[in-house]
Amino acid sequence: MNLFRIRPAILIVLLLSAISFLPACKKEKMLNSGGSLKFSVDTLTFDTVFTAMGSFTVDVRIVNTQNQKINISSVRLEKGDTSFFHLNIDGKPGNSSTNIEVAPNDSFHVFATVKIDPRNQNNPFVIEDRLIATLNGKDFSIPVIAYGQDANYIVGEELQTQTWNDTKPYVIIHSAAVDTDQVLTIPAGCRVYMHGDSRLYVFKGASLKVLGTKTDSVVFQGDRLDRDYFGYEGYPGEWGGIYFTKYSVKNEIHYAVLKNCGSNTGAGLPSAIQLEPDLLVGDSFQLTITHSRIENSIGYGILSFKGSLKAENCLINACGAQALAIVQGGDYEINNCDFVVFNSDKINHLKEPALAILNYFDVGNNQYVADDLNAVLRNCVIWGSLEDEAFFDKVDKYKYNLTLENCVLRKKEAIPDYVIQKNCLINQDPKFVDQNNWDFHLQVGSPLINAGTSIAISDDLDGKPRKGVPDIGCYEAD
Repeated sequence: MNLFRIRPAILIVLLLSAISFLPACKKEKMLNSGGSLKFSVDTLTFDTVFTAMGSFTVDVRIVNTQNQKINISSVRLEKGDTSFFHLNIDGKPGNSSTNIEVAPNDSFHVFATVKIDPRNQNNPFVIEDRLIATLNGKDFSIPVIAYGQDANYIVGEELQTQTWNDTKPYVIIHSAAVDTDQVLTIPAGCRVYMHGDSRLYVFKGASLKVLGTKTDSVVFQGDRLDRDYFGYEGYPGEWGGIYFTKYSVKNEIHYAVLKNCGSNTGAGLPSAIQLEPDLLVGDSFQLTITHSRIENSIGYGILSFKGSLKAENCLINACGAQALAIVQGGDYEINNCDFVVFNSDKINHLKEPALAILNYFDVGNNQYVADDLNAVLRNCVIWGSLEDEAFFDKVDKYKYNLTLENCVLRKKEAIPDYVIQKNCLINQDPKFVDQNNWDFHLQVGSPLINAGTSIAISDDLDGKPRKGVPDIGCYEAD
């Protein structure tokens, strides 16, 4: 018998049996629509506070979460070759790469490097980009963040009692809070830069002390230093504001500037300063603010819900809502302050008046919360581009004690009888030096000159002495 002569049928059976013992070699199917990608971190952060020139590297894995092979059509930095960051994508250097195949439930690495001179003051404080991966026409991305200057960085912290210094600026990212029963003191000359997602909160029992001087104010502003991005101008809403919660105590702000703020970020309403109800019974105000400017808020200037506020020699202008809004009552003593809003290419001042004072807050559906109001405004300016720049209203169940003394108001409708007026000037043009450029000093011949009532305020917003009969407003004329 010839062992090599095997019948064809038997040969086929043997071949099929052999194949059944071989490993499966079928081709993996590619996912051609839909799908998702996962990053191993939610933000690619270089969290070193730079003190010297250096190069730093961090990495992220991009994960195929499917049980099928995928083709990622693009991995790239949003700013491309202009970015501060440099990538190595799956072993290939460059800020973009295409057609990366990833096996089911597998991943690959992206390494990011940044080289920054922290002494270069032209760098933004926070350098940002986005890492973008595209799968089947859909983009998945995470932020890439590094610190661009040598500064004091505060990232989402609850601050214990401390005093800042003026040697390096402070940059707040993801907001910060003065913790319960703690005190934050910010001295003259300190510069505070707020990231776009940030507010400064003051918690229960805590205090904020901003102690600027005539020659060295404290400035709060957004951290975008690349003014060319904004046409070399400040824009409203670059950051949030300062939020004083219930039971915060003895807060002080002197010789400060809050500008380009009021965005709707975090807790509270869009405002440069928000006061929650002052629920402590005492002799001190919840907030005392003097010789300060609030300007270019996309929302309110000062918004108070049953707070207690003392304000002197302050200028609040260029606000998208009221420069001063008092609702739900509270206690207020406001002297020689300007609340001025004009319509502009950045501020829509077509409806909301510069000032609103109510002893209630409308919560909708014919419901409201209310309390007693006790307020006096002396030597104040309420003015703007509307025919009616002041709104007063009350519910009768609670007290409405409001006195306007030696103030100037732009007011078309009659002031209600329940508002006490003493020597006020109605619809008399203040004659500002240059209202279009926010210069609210008084021209010669202004009706506000020597029209105030004498109170114990020795100087004006500029620190100029007030002698004899004071002028109305935050500025004393020459």
